[in-house]
Amino acid sequence: MKKILVLFAFGVLSSLFASAQTVLDGVYVKEHVQTRKVVPYAPLREADVMWSKRIWRYIDINEKINLPLKWPLSHSIKDRKSLIDVLHDAVKEGTLTAYNSTDDEFTTPLTQTEAQALGVRDDTTDVVDPTTGETTQKMVHEEFKGDNVIKYRIKEDWFFDRQRSVMDVRIIGIAPIMQKINKETGEAMEGDLVLYWVYFPEARKLLVNNEVFNRFNDSERRSFDDIFMKRMFSSVIFKESNVIDRRIQDYKTNPLDALLEAQKIKDDLFNMEHDLWEY
Repeated sequence: MKKILVLFAFGVLSSLFASAQTVLDGVYVKEHVQTRKVVPYAPLREADVMWSKRIWRYIDINEKINLPLKWPLSHSIKDRKSLIDVLHDAVKEGTLTAYNSTDDEFTTPLTQTEAQALGVRDDTTDVVDPTTGETTQKMVHEEFKGDNVIKYRIKEDWFFDRQRSVMDVRIIGIAPIMQKINKETGEAMEGDLVLYWVYFPEARKLLVNNEVFNRFNDSERRSFDDIFMKRMFSSVIFKESNVIDRRIQDYKTNPLDALLEAQKIKDDLFNMEHDLWEY
């Protein structure tokens, strides 16, 4: 009788274990994005580039069209990472090289120790003893929070490839930006705090295997690589290559004038391609 009960209990546990192993959150196994490989750039020779222009722009991830870059918003979805999680986790692990925040030419790489310290803040706070009423200061260690990243800077090259007869663009680097915080008051300050620069062609190997939310079709999961390669984001130009290396805000101090100047630069890129053709 005992043997029968033991075998029965073993059978029940085995069936429960088997059923737990086959639980699937959906109707099929999602494996497309995880197995994707980077689509290489089209071959390009210097002799084929008849015109080029370097552009810097920023992406505000709080704009509606850019929300997929910070998905998942609630952090309740397992095995999903926002763009900053993908980049920063790889930087801390040493699988992705981070460069100095002022080095968008990728000549000064950060050490792994320096990269792990980025966004980490040590501060003091006043603590009141409920018994004695005495106030003492306590050291508080705050780890890096991806939610504090509000923008990304993009460095890219626009060029006309006469071999393929197309105007093309390639992103060279990307930099996450945090809001500046007053250490004494903890309040937000004006200005951006660039964490580091990442060489985009290197980052593509990671971006292509991480899903992005698609608001129109849950079965067609895009990757972060798709977002950037297909230009599925909103951005504002803040600088173009110039002889004195100035930003738009340096000569257009009014915010509206700066936006109009950014739009003018964008239109010039479009007109450059359009004027090469005759109809």
